[in-house]
Amino acid sequence: MSRQSTGPGQPLRLSQPSSPPPLIDVVTGRRRWLLQNGSSFPSIALACMLNASADEAQSNSNQSVGLHHPARVQRVIQLFMTGGASPMDTFDYKPALERLHGQSIGPEQKPEGFTAPAGAVMKSPFSFAQHGETGRWVSSLFPYFAKVIDQPAFLMAMSAATNVHGPATYLMNTGFMIPGFPCFGAWVSYALGELTHNLPTFVALPDPRGLPYNQKGNFSAGFLPSRHQGTVLNGTGLAALPDLFPDPRYGFAAGQADLQTRQLLNRLNRRHAQTRAYDSQLEARIAASELAAAMQLAAPEAFDLSQESESTHQSYGTDQEATRDFGQRCLLARRLIERGTRFVQVWSGPQGATNNWDNHGSIPNELPPMARSVDQPMAALLTDLDQRGLLDDTLLIWSTEFGRTPFAQGGEGRDHNGGSFVTWLAGAGVKQGHNFGQSDELGYKTAEGETRCYDLHATVLHLLGINHTQLTVRSGGIDRRLTDVHGRVIQEILNG
Repeated sequence: MSRQSTGPGQPLRLSQPSSPPPLIDVVTGRRRWLLQNGSSFPSIALACMLNASADEAQSNSNQSVGLHHPARVQRVIQLFMTGGASPMDTFDYKPALERLHGQSIGPEQKPEGFTAPAGAVMKSPFSFAQHGETGRWVSSLFPYFAKVIDQPAFLMAMSAATNVHGPATYLMNTGFMIPGFPCFGAWVSYALGELTHNLPTFVALPDPRGLPYNQKGNFSAGFLPSRHQGTVLNGTGLAALPDLFPDPRYGFAAGQADLQTRQLLNRLNRRHAQTRAYDSQLEARIAASELAAAMQLAAPEAFDLSQESESTHQSYGTDQEATRDFGQRCLLARRLIERGTRFVQVWSGPQGATNNWDNHGSIPNELPPMARSVDQPMAALLTDLDQRGLLDDTLLIWSTEFGRTPFAQGGEGRDHNGGSFVTWLAGAGVKQGHNFGQSDELGYKTAEGETRCYDLHATVLHLLGINHTQLTVRSGGIDRRLTDVHGRVIQEILNG
């Protein structure tokens, strides 16, 4: 069964595929009713949001529920390395680079997206060793992650259609290289709805040093209802969500006065909704105010990392300057999905030329601090999810927008390269320790088993119980979907 609409902000309709028949539409009872009675969408949505039931949230938490088939995954945490993580210096060991080091065998003309002509072949300045029962080659930059290397499945031949940060980052998040399209988390929120009414369904945790390329466009709902956009938390404590509580200086705004204010706003919103039949921004504002009211009870506990044990903090590296920030955000991501948030993105690095994975100047100097900042936290997150049983229905993804060249730039840097890069997945439904795809001997282009963002998205949606070809919304006269007109489920890395 497809999720479709007749146009941006238009009433939704159901379309039945000819084959196979749908198993179950897991959109909540409220959302299903809205689909069938979409003519007065905003006012109906308001009434339903104000009366969301605990039974609804409970029914959504059933692990077997999916939109088109039984789901293996209910929650997703995505770790995104902004700037283009170098595969041949992290997880794609290329001994040929040592043999060919210093030889000028790259393209003579500067390819699109390169910031400079290709230099000579440059070997990795870091040693590689085999780890785990699978004997996977891992760079010395990841000593902690090497200890859990048997758990993820690796896509070793990912490729991107561009070597430019902005379009490539959009591509990995929305399936398109231009703005205006819903991001991955928004599609998931739209298709499956909430697991709890006390916390946001889709949360983005950007690097505190700045937003990634495309800024908040990476968290946008695009032409989907605005309420499905990501909730951006700038930090880990209650300060991450400003204005959740009245300012202590204005005590009169709390208690009964706060309740009366919300009741008045609800009446005004309801009246306003009757004159704005298809205003999804109004729906989003109504939903946000109700969520904020619910979060006044849930957020203080969910965001309070001090409730975690000292050993947990040590495992995530929150007691060390190099790993504190990413470790805290990984820990918060675990706490959020544990309490019902469905999709969490944790970003490493802001846009720009420094403090990210865009290592043009010096791979030996710029890459180690980035790797160190995420190595221990992401290994701890994977272990923590496993030990708590959360991997039974949670998927952890490590991704970046593209790779880097095997050719030197400016002596010891590496340029942009969409030809080949690495992504890994771990958790529910994924084969542990499995590899799929392979790059060429330099790591410059894919050689076999090429996968693209569309295939990654199709695979994750499949694990969430969604047929990516049937999750569509009509926009501008076209039935749009996350995977555009592409994508296949990468069965090679899936169990069963």
